[in-house]
Amino acid sequence: MKNLIACSLAGALALAATTANAQTPEQFYRGKQLKLVASFAAGTDYDQWSRLIGRHMSKHVPGNPAIVVQNMVGAGGMQGANHLAIQAEKDGTFIMMIGRNLPYQALTKDPGVRFDPLAFNWIGSPEVATRVCSVLDTAPIKKAEDLFEATAIVGGNGAGSAVTQTPTLLGAMLGMKFKIIEGYPAPSDIILAMERGEVHGFCGSYLAMHQTPGWLENGRLKILFNLEQAPIPGVNAPSIFQFAKTDEQKKILSIYSSSVELGRPIAAPPGVPADRVAALRTAFEATMKDPELLAEAAKQKLDVQVVTGPQVEQLIRNLMSSPPELIDKVNQLTRGK
Repeated sequence: MKNLIACSLAGALALAATTANAQTPEQFYRGKQLKLVASFAAGTDYDQWSRLIGRHMSKHVPGNPAIVVQNMVGAGGMQGANHLAIQAEKDGTFIMMIGRNLPYQALTKDPGVRFDPLAFNWIGSPEVATRVCSVLDTAPIKKAEDLFEATAIVGGNGAGSAVTQTPTLLGAMLGMKFKIIEGYPAPSDIILAMERGEVHGFCGSYLAMHQTPGWLENGRLKILFNLEQAPIPGVNAPSIFQFAKTDEQKKILSIYSSSVELGRPIAAPPGVPADRVAALRTAFEATMKDPELLAEAAKQKLDVQVVTGPQVEQLIRNLMSSPPELIDKVNQLTRGK
């Protein structure tokens, strides 16, 4: 009798799975809830983008599921990425905007990584980011060159984040002087610490610098340099590549800064049916062309520069094929060795 019950139960589960997989994306998503999770705290640019997309994407997903935006905070976004790989629903009802630096963390074999970036189903990114280091005008550093003589006290938010890794790398490789104060969950917390005089500044996205209370506009916040090869148009600051002394240093900076091309990447877990991944990718691209989203993005000063799911996937593949000897070097430097 027990064997009969077990067989019946197994058969029922198999039938249910077969029925679910036989559904079209529209049939599957109708009446369901789709979770869009930001792997950083409320108030961050990841949260800002996630909530903007969440308000508009439902009408472009077949079946129009309700979209709920949530936050999953921890270890510079690492907790969220590990959850996406291991615990998240793999039926297409869970997607996450993860830290763009996390594929790089996997590349350098960070001990906290429990995911394979190549196994994720990449949906797309709404922007191409720019990473900078900046300080208030009250800091002893007035320009990038000053970092070789004076120390910038900067905020950090975890070993798995670019906010901490950027000054660590630049200090170890180029000799720039940074003192990192950890424990700030988000750039907004570092900005408050800057107001209180606890730190001089931080390294993060150029968008995050616009979260300051008018400091860029009134000249209180000074951009020291950006991490990409070309300087930011209209910003009076050099590229960090200007300070690289060897070809190896330039190659290391290229590997490290490659993650900014990922922008704010959204991924579904491994194992999601291919037709649902395709539907989510199409819906994402349609959402990023939605006139209502574009109007709202403009009001929030968000620059929409879409990177499609296949493009994100190719960027990840390129990154993960970096030469092993350089990976080892980057790995050492981002740990301050």
